Amino acid sequence: MTLIETRDLSKSFGTHKAVSAVSFSVTPSTIVGLLGSNGAGKSTTMRMLAGSLGPDVGSASIAGYDIVKDRQQAQRALGYLPEAANGFPNLTVGEFLSFAAQARGLRGSSGRRAVGSVTETLALGAVSDQQLGTLSKGWRQRAWLAQALIHDPPVLLLDEPTDGLDPKQKVDLRRLLKHLAKDRAILMSTHIVEEAEELCDRLIVMNAGRVVADATKDELCDADGRLAPALIRLTSDHSQAESAAA
Repeated sequence: MTLIETRDLSKSFGTHKAVSAVSFSVTPSTIVGLLGSNGAGKSTTMRMLAGSLGPDVGSASIAGYDIVKDRQQAQRALGYLPEAANGFPNLTVGEFLSFAAQARGLRGSSGRRAVGSVTETLALGAVSDQQLGTLSKGWRQRAWLAQALIHDPPVLLLDEPTDGLDPKQKVDLRRLLKHLAKDRAILMSTHIVEEAEELCDRLIVMNAGRVVADATKDELCDADGRLAPALIRLTSDHSQAESAAA
């Protein structure tokens, strides 16, 4: 069963081709890392999968629902943590999560249970009564991750999920993601190589808007279990080929 699928997904901003003919799929019980440097096209791909940005060409589906033609059904099946998550600064964490639950159709006792569950899972109780705008970046990141989980979706799209977290929070989040992946498909973008080495089963490497590798972690790692040499080779080879073509 495929829970995330893209077919020749492309997006341009003016004359800049941000994403070009990207195709891949993700099955349940898998953490797939979307790797690449800043500007590689990771966040644009994520936004198209989440339905917040329409593709110019190609298609994408979540849990079998086309993200353009069946947008509401597709979005019901996913939880999305955007890059540099922000907003709702005047709401407390508890109010924000209650709002997120209601937006997902969870009201009354079911909404309260959902809020209580993610608050406990992400240890947000200590800041539940604080406004989002007063929190550190790490705490805000955890609150926004909680809203992505609140309706217990089968698909998670996480754009730089450990951004702003301290070392202990990163360890805790990695442990949580491994647990969540047992019955979900997780696609997470990151530019942190060590994070991909520890968390991901499979890696999709992007450079200049294109997929330059799609392989298991073991296939890309060197004899010491390191990904960096392969990533450097893949992105530099691609950049040289682009320059030669130009």
